[in-house]
This record gives sequence, structure tokens and C-alpha cells, in this order.
Amino acid sequence: MNFDLQKLIRPNILTLKAYSSARDEYKKSDIEVTKIDENFEKPAPIFLDANENALGSPLSEMVQTDYNRYPDPHQRDLKTQLSKLKNIHENQIFVGNGSDEAIDLLFRIFCIPRKDNIIVCPPTYGMYSVSATINDIEIRKTLLTKDFQLDLKGIKKQIDENTKLIFVCSPNNPTGNLINKDDIKELCRFFDGIVVVDEAYIDFADNSKEASFINELDNFPNVVILQTLSKAWGMAGVRLGMAFSSAEIMEYYKRTKPPYNVNMLTQKIALKALGFSQKVEQAVQVLNYEREKLIGELRNESNEDGKFSFIEKVYQSDTNFILVKLKDTSKVEEIYNFLISQNEIVVRNRSKEPLCEGCLRITIGTPEENELLLATLRKYK
Repeated sequence: MNFDLQKLIRPNILTLKAYSSARDEYKKSDIEVTKIDENFEKPAPIFLDANENALGSPLSEMVQTDYNRYPDPHQRDLKTQLSKLKNIHENQIFVGNGSDEAIDLLFRIFCIPRKDNIIVCPPTYGMYSVSATINDIEIRKTLLTKDFQLDLKGIKKQIDENTKLIFVCSPNNPTGNLINKDDIKELCRFFDGIVVVDEAYIDFADNSKEASFINELDNFPNVVILQTLSKAWGMAGVRLGMAFSSAEIMEYYKRTKPPYNVNMLTQKIALKALGFSQKVEQAVQVLNYEREKLIGELRNESNEDGKFSFIEKVYQSDTNFILVKLKDTSKVEEIYNFLISQNEIVVRNRSKEPLCEGCLRITIGTPEENELLLATLRKYK
């Protein structure tokens, strides 16, 4: 690997000077507050620098908080907690408005529109291609193998001097499986660009800390890892995503992001949530138990005499969803509509994705929701 970060960064980003917010300038200040007399107490700062509304917000009387002030542009408290949780230095963490922002910034930092290209490995998360298209970047595709693993030879054939990013989703969406870690390492060794490992569902994998590629960051300077609070942490509505990489790459993230990209509400709620990691672990245990139970039920009744004889295969999963393949691929839409019409159960039709013909993706619900799903499917003829 001949990795040279400076050659990968877009020229305009290399020379970009980050927007300096009013609060940035205050934090850099080394001016001493002069004592007036012996009884002088250092006052709280009086912020007259950012054109905020000094009288407060309409919520001030109902909620004890300072919504009239801009949020911390660097999310320092949040990164401190995340560094402890992930066992990684604070300067290796980016916090953004969902993983979508972290993905979009990768294109803004590394890819020159109408010149550079990226590689994705379908079936996979669709936002990589959407964001590439928005940024006018060529998308090259190398299908996963039949067992949903990386086709390293196929990827090598796609790489040229303008390939800047390769996206690997592990555990993969929509297939649900972990990507072989040794294959990701091999990819990092022979590719001189950035390997993006999306670990949105990593908390559901067995031995998730060992399964995560975050432990390999010191060994591979060309890796960016994406994680989120939307899945295992149950905070999809809060919209908080994370990226982890070298301090050098994170510096370009800081330069390129909007100054106040994570609002105060999100920072406070996320900070509070991070104190309940044991509850998250318990929830993951319940969901993983329900996942295995649901897989078992669907497989047990998938024989010719069973209620689910229309099911060909239920794939093993390392996530909070399962992929189910039907024997008659033309029946996907029919079963999808049947679940809605019977009990308004909404699953995801993934049949249009390559290698997923005739497949439904089913998120693991509560025990009661999973039982209702099974009962409804038993009614289908």
C-alpha cells in the first residue's frame, strides 16, 4: 500500500480554511479577567459576540436550557464520552447529522466531481450511490459473491488512478451478514484510497467489539469507520452519526463540515443516552434472541408440509433484521401487500436489489409484533 493522504484530498479542501465561529475565537482567547478587588468573583461569560437573542427563546420559562445560544460546534462533551465508550482518542471522532452527513462529507473532501469515482458492492446501503450522484461522482459496482462477501478480484479490476473511495457495509444491509474481516484488511492493503467501513449494525453482531474494524485504525491509515445511534441505541429520530479515523483525516472533516452541524438538543440527548450503555446491551440481547427465534420459526415451517412452504431460505443475520427469500419470486409484492392488508405489518421489498430477487427484509420487532407477523404469515395461502 502506497497511501498518501495529501494526494487524495481535493485541492480546494487542502487549502480550505475552516469557518471560524464566534465561539471558536472565544475559546482560543488567553486574555486574563482583571480582578477589581479582593472580593471579586470571576463572572460567567457575557456573550455579545454571536448575534444571539440575549432575552432567550420562547421555551426558556418551560425548559431550563439556553436554546438561544449556538451549540458547541465541536461537540466536545459528546466526543469525550464517545472516546471512553469506543476506546479511541477524541481527535479521531467526527459527530454529524446522522451517518448521511458523514458519508456526504467523504465526497466533498476526497472526490472531484466529474473526474473521480467510487466503488460500491451491491446489494448494499443505497445512500452511498445517492450521495455520489448528488456530488456528480462516477459509481462503479462490483457485486458481492453468492454468499454475500467481497469479490476482491472484481474490485481490483474496477480500481484506477481516480478511484478515491470504496464502501464496505459490515454487517451488510440488506443481507444482514458481517463481511469477512480478513478480506477488508486485504482491501485496505492493496487499495491506496479510502476504505469506508459502515458499521451501522455492528452492535448486533456477536462479540461486536472484536468484530468492529475500529480496533484496526492504528494499522490502516486509509480507513474511515461509520457508526450511528439510530439502530442499537434506538435513537433514529435524534439523527446522530459518527465517523472514526486518523486524526489527520478528522481534521479535514472539521474543516469541511458546517460550523454548527449538530444542534444543542441532539448533543444533550445523545450525551444523556450514552450514560445508559447497559440498557442498550440489554435491548440488543432481547432483539438478538427474538431474531434467532424468528429465524427458527420461519425455517421450521418452511418445508413442503409447513405453513411457510412458500419460503425458500431465511438467511443468517448479524443485525436487527433478517432477509427472507421466497420460492416464487413473483409472489413478493403479493405477500408484502398481504401483510399490510391483514394487520398493517410493513416490511421491505428488496427484490429489485441484485442477488436479492424474491427477497423481503424484515426488521425484528417486539416479541408481540414478531408473534403477530408469524400468525399473519400462517394465514397466507
